[in-house]
Amino acid sequence: MRAMVLRKPGALLRFETLADPEPGPGEIRVRVSACGVCRTDLHLCDGELPDIPYPIIPGHEIVGYVDQIGSAVTTHRLGERVGIPWLGHTCGHCAFCNRGTENLCDEPAFTGYTRNGGYATYAIANERFAFPLEGLEDDVAVAPLLCAGLIGWRSLVMAGQAEQLGIYGFGAAGHITAQVARWQGRRIYAFTRENDRAAQDLAYQFGATWAGGSEQRPDVALDAAIIYAPAGELVPAALRSVRKGGRVVCAGIHMSAIPSFPYSLLWGERHLMSVANLTRQDGLDFLQVAQQAQIRTHATSYPLSEANDVLARLKQGDVLGAAVLVPGL
Repeated sequence: MRAMVLRKPGALLRFETLADPEPGPGEIRVRVSACGVCRTDLHLCDGELPDIPYPIIPGHEIVGYVDQIGSAVTTHRLGERVGIPWLGHTCGHCAFCNRGTENLCDEPAFTGYTRNGGYATYAIANERFAFPLEGLEDDVAVAPLLCAGLIGWRSLVMAGQAEQLGIYGFGAAGHITAQVARWQGRRIYAFTRENDRAAQDLAYQFGATWAGGSEQRPDVALDAAIIYAPAGELVPAALRSVRKGGRVVCAGIHMSAIPSFPYSLLWGERHLMSVANLTRQDGLDFLQVAQQAQIRTHATSYPLSEANDVLARLKQGDVLGAAVLVPGL
């Protein structure tokens, strides 16, 4: 198979030809048709995540077709179209798994991080952690739903019943979350980099009531805010924007250091919380909502071999909406 491989911290991905992987017991092999490029992939390539097992193939927003089935597989069939998300396996027996919070599992595996991902022509997945995609058309458009959409959904649930919702960082996750929130009847306030007119225009296209720079504040106090940008300085900015009793949800797996801020920003029973990974139930719930809400993704496709260029553009803030790698291009 062809794959983009990360062999050491901070290195460029190498376009390599490798032996086709074989599925083990309880696993499926998927012929990748599209794989979204997530900011977590950038954190991986920059060595900002712990215990990376080099070499590793990034990518965890995978859409593809089952082309080989390992022994004891009962949930998927050859030719089935499936999505493979970030959470690749859980132990099933730790305290977190037993209480229904498998996203906090003590012994997890993550697609494109602790096991090879979708920047390749083939990917292996545990059969229990691959979602059927019946009813969701267009592989490129669906790929961002597998992480940006899923984390967006979990963060939106954690934001509670907020009617006035702030979104800090209007990229892949932000533009999907905004659509779901608008479908639910909420009002969206989008915060972008200063003078990022393209992102602000995109926010208005997807129903935002207000869009501006992250240091600005709208005329209303927010009920909750979700932070997708990995910038710690946005935490006190978001706290300033939410009302008493409001929530600030940090939705990234990695964030720069949060600067000190006066207790008065947190006081008033404001809540500051994080999102960690996702559960399979999150996936099932969100993919159903995505169909009901007729979610559209602003996705641009690129050849697999251009992964380094796409990651560089993402780092520079030059990706509008979502970027998707297509091995067949």
